[in-house]
This record gives sequence, structure tokens and C-alpha cells, in this order.
Amino acid sequence: MQTRDMRRAGRWLAVAVLAGSALLAQAQKRYDAGATDTTIKIGNTMPYSGPASVYGTVGKSAAAYFRKVNAEGGIGGRKIEFISLDDAYSPPVAVEQTRKLVEQQKVLLIFGPLGTPTNAATQKYLNIKKVPQLFVSSGAERWGDHRQFPWSIGFNPTYVTEGRIYAAHILASRPDAKVAVLYQNDEFGKDIVRGFLDGLGDKAKSVVVAQASYEVSDPTVDSQIISLRSSGADTLMNFSQTKFAAQTIRKMAAIGWKPAHYLTNVSNSVAAVLKPAGAEHAKGLLTATYLRDPSDGRDTPEGRDFAAFMKQYYPEGDPNDTLNVTGYSMAQALVQLLTQAGDDLTRANLMKQAASLDMTLPMLYPGVRLKTGPDNFYPIRQMQLVRFDGTGYEKFGDLLGQ
Repeated sequence: MQTRDMRRAGRWLAVAVLAGSALLAQAQKRYDAGATDTTIKIGNTMPYSGPASVYGTVGKSAAAYFRKVNAEGGIGGRKIEFISLDDAYSPPVAVEQTRKLVEQQKVLLIFGPLGTPTNAATQKYLNIKKVPQLFVSSGAERWGDHRQFPWSIGFNPTYVTEGRIYAAHILASRPDAKVAVLYQNDEFGKDIVRGFLDGLGDKAKSVVVAQASYEVSDPTVDSQIISLRSSGADTLMNFSQTKFAAQTIRKMAAIGWKPAHYLTNVSNSVAAVLKPAGAEHAKGLLTATYLRDPSDGRDTPEGRDFAAFMKQYYPEGDPNDTLNVTGYSMAQALVQLLTQAGDDLTRANLMKQAASLDMTLPMLYPGVRLKTGPDNFYPIRQMQLVRFDGTGYEKFGDLLGQ
């Protein structure tokens, strides 16, 4: 028979057990700056103005996806606070805005910042601060250099990989081609040219008959196109960003130059580049992709889901713009990473999770997978060659890459 003292002791023991369990549960939650029981604060820079402002919609579509996640309850009950600042595609501005996000806004991480020059300017700072620079929207090889930059990881296939894919196709289909190369005079352009020349190997000297570069600050590339045409080239490798890609298509039509035309992935949006330039002038254009073009995927469940998302959460955006697929897909990858992190929302754990992803995403091209490892910071390594038929893209051949 229990005495009053025994019953009192039992109640105190129960209280102690419950308190201990609560403390243990609380102890299992680990946070760095920017994370709490209710919020995950994420920073981003994007060219909402300046020469690459067309890419600003990538940040807007990512923000829209986070609104969707929050409306559905957040991640583990935590709402995402997405702070996206304009860097005008200017490295000095990107540095200033990134420092503001880290030191004043106290974000947990930097996610999906776009552009090679702007992010190269902030990479060392973020790695010194040990702030994750996750899913950089750029294909520069530096984002996979996990030994030198362990706090950075990219998203896109590398420009070197893309360049090699084009070289392999030319060698297989048109080994006697006379190739002219237009490229942006920065790390983006030089990386893809390097991959292309490496892919051509010993044939590079005989196949490439002319090269011309441009600066982001240049008003047009008209003179470069005229010069490249005069080289006698029958093939153009167009390694330029959206503004200059559209200019190239228009200028080629104006002067009647009709070479085989390869266009880099970063500028192959039908809605943002080809239609404004004149879709009829781009017919037959070749490019490599790792994302579905929304106009081609609208009859698939994934495409219908994307269209419904755009209608509800980003109605002012263009549902046919592949750049919006980019922001949507990167945001989905980050949500998976944060879900894997659970209640350990420390920066070190985020990088651990970033290096242990193995997933598909709805709008990745069929067969393409996002996969990382401790020694592999290149999440996407395959692409599909496609041809523009005047309205959309048709695939040909197999997936290429690593």
C-alpha cells in the first residue's frame, strides 16, 4: 500500500521525467544565426536591374515557391523568410549586398545567387565567414571546388561540361565544320570556351576559324557578328548571355548569315530570348538543357503542376519562361536540403546535407538527377541536346555528360 509520501515522490518523478524529456527535445534543436523555432532566414542577391536584369525572374520564382511552402505550413513548422536584394549584376554591389545580408540581416545562408562574376566576388568572404553559399546559379567550375571553397556549391551543370557536349556533337556530326565562337569575356565565357576547345582536342586548331568576345558593358555585339561572318565560318558557337544572344539572332537575320547555330544553355529560354529575337530566325538552333522547357512539358503532370504554381503564386511571371523553372527547381532542392537538416539548422549541418543529396526534381529533364557527395559538389552533371523547331524544343540523341 502506497503512503502519501510515496505518491508525492511518484508525482515529482513524473514531473522530472517530463521536464527532462522537454529539455532533451530542446537540446536536440541546434540553431545558428537566422534560424529559430519558427523561422528560417535565407539571403539572396539577384540582378533585378542592370545588363542581366532578365534573370531577375529566377529570384522572383524562387520567392514564389517559398510562399507556397509557407502557405502549406513551412518546413518543420518553420516559415521561410526570403530576403532577396538587387546586385545589378555588379561585383562591388554584390559584395555590399551580401555583407548586408550576413552582418545586418543575420541570414542563415545565401541561396541561389545568380551570376559568375558577382558570386566569384563574394565567395571568399562567405567561405571565411563559414556561411553556406548554396546552389549558385552559375556553371563555373569554382562552385564545385570543395577543397578550396567548402562552403560553396553550385546548381547548374558546369560550363566546361556544356562546352564539351557541343564539341562532341560537332565532331560526330560535322567534323569538317568551320566554327566561329562568340563569348562573354569573363569566367563564364572562358569556362565554356575552354570546355569546347578541350572537347575538340587536336581538331580545335583546324575547326575553330575565329573567336570574338564582348564585355557585359558593351551596348551591342553587332560588330563581333559581322567580323565572325567574314571569317567564312559555317557554324556559330554562341556563348553569350540573354541580352547578347537575342542581339546575335537579330543581327544574323539582318545580314542574312545562316550558319549552324549552337546557343548556350543560360540563354536558351524561348520566352525570354528566342521569341523577343524573332522565333522564326532561331529555327534549327541547337542547345543543351537540363530543365524541361515549360511550353514543351505542359501536357505532363510535372508541367501542369508548374503551370498551376505560376498561376497561383507568381501570376505576373511568364509561365513559359524556362528561367522561372530554374528558380522553382532550385527552391525545391533547398526545401529538400532543409527538410533533411531537421532541427539541426546549423551552417555546418547544412553543408553536410548539401553534400548528401540524391533526388529528382519535377522539372529536370527526364533522366537527369541531382546528386552530390562529400567529394562531389557538382549536383547536376548531365544535359540533353535539343533543337528549336520554331515554337519549342525537340530532343535528339542521348543524355550527355558525366
